[in-house]
Amino acid sequence: MLEVEIRVMGHVNRDWSNMFGDLAITHKMDGSTTLSGSVRDQSELRGVLSALADLGLDLISVNTKTKSNANILHEGGD
Repeated sequence: MLEVEIRVMGHVNRDWSNMFGDLAITHKMDGSTTLSGSVRDQSELRGVLSALADLGLDLISVNTKTKSNANILHEGGD
């Protein structure tokens, strides 16, 4: 299991939550959305990222954390 925190620009409609499994959806005041929680593996993470891309949302950052360490997979934005 991987703990993930994914941040995108725009608000993810809560009606789409079934696309993201057990990830919690949190809307931020700056217009971004954070999805956080656990995914099974890298394959499931890629599926979530693909769904976000299909919705046309711009990726801001993806952070993963295991019991032993934390890794930043991508961080960007303007």
